[in-house]
Formats: sequence, structure tokens, C-alpha cells
Amino acid sequence: MAELRYRAGNIRNPEVHKVGIIALGSHLENHGPALPIDTDAKIGAHIAFQSSLRCGAKFLGIIYPAYELDEIDHGIHVSLDVLKENVIETLNAAKKFLDIEKVVIVNSHGGNIPLMAELWDIEDKTGLSITFNNKVISSEGPHGGSGELSMAKVLGIIDETKLEHQADVDKYIEVGLHGFKQARKNDPNIEEGARDVEENGVYVDEEYGHRLFNLAINSVIFDVEKLLDF
Repeated sequence: MAELRYRAGNIRNPEVHKVGIIALGSHLENHGPALPIDTDAKIGAHIAFQSSLRCGAKFLGIIYPAYELDEIDHGIHVSLDVLKENVIETLNAAKKFLDIEKVVIVNSHGGNIPLMAELWDIEDKTGLSITFNNKVISSEGPHGGSGELSMAKVLGIIDETKLEHQADVDKYIEVGLHGFKQARKNDPNIEEGARDVEENGVYVDEEYGHRLFNLAINSVIFDVEKLLDF
């Protein structure tokens, strides 16, 4: 068997090869007319990939399924149990074939947050130390709003010819989660985001998009560094 040169390339710490970074988004949900249905997946994958380039951790790709609360029906999602099972299967494959010991999950879909309560069981069934990074979720603002639009501009996935209709929340009820009354009632953050879009509309600012990406990427790199010290 070949002896791998773990210090080769632009690697600050050869131990980083034991860390993997994987994206967890959503591929099948509406984001208004200006954004594609896989916006969350592409944002999460970009953050995960760029983080891996900058710190040297292994890029593990993206998990396919996603979860969403029952009261938010804006796409095609799976149960939390199915998502959890897929995460365990995917991480076990990464551990087997890539010799990793630690993982940062880059979550870019708010509906996946309940998976955090299952991390202890996922760690137990994979033997991995796992960090669940939600930085982009806490920073980007309302669903289909200005934050996602600005990051989409950076990625080149926005249709600006349809931007004038993005804030038509009566037609595109998923923007700001405007049309999901029970979810708004249950979660003050969702209510705040809905009111923001209703009252202020949306905008695109590419510089803002870059700032959001840099904030999220630096947060993931910090999580990798913490795992290396653990």
C-alpha cells in the first residue's frame, strides 16, 4: 500500500485530513420566481466546498434528502427519521473509504435544524465527532429573501428578470414563508421574516452576498479548527 504524503500541498495541519465537510441543504422546494428550487443545496455546497479548499479538510459532497416542518408545505421533503438514516449511511461510507474521524455538517436549510437533536445518536452510530454548522441559516434572513437572493447573485443562479415579482407574497407564498400561518404563529423568527418581506420587499446586493458567504465559510473553518483541537 502506498504511503500517503499527508503534508503535501497547501495544508496547515496534516491532521485536517481526518476531518470531512459535508453540505446539508434542500434540493426540491420553491423559493419564489427568481430562485431555483435547489437554492439551499447550491448555497450549502458552495460553503462546504470553499471551506474545504481554504482549510484542507476533505470535501464530502452533499446529502440528498431534507426535512421540513409539517406546517410548511413548499417542496418535497422526507421524514426526520429518513433524513437521519441517510446521514448515518452517508457518513459511515465516508468514514470507511476516506478514513475520517470528524465531520462538520454545513446546514443551509432551516427545516433541517431538528436534526441537531439527533446528533448524539448519529455520532454513536458512526463513531464520528460531528459539528452541526447553522451559520448561514442564522445570517441570511427570510426564505427567498434578500440574503438568499444576494448569495444567488454571487453564484450566478438568480433570474433577475423575475426579481420584480419575488416579493409578490400572495402569489409566491413561500417567500418569507408568508403563506404559512401556523408556522408563523409557532415561531417568532418566521413571523419576523414574513413581516420583513411584506413590509420591505426584497433586493439584490452582490457585495452583501459575498459577506454572507465569507461569514459562513469562516465559521465552518473555525469549527474545523475546534475539531482539530478536540
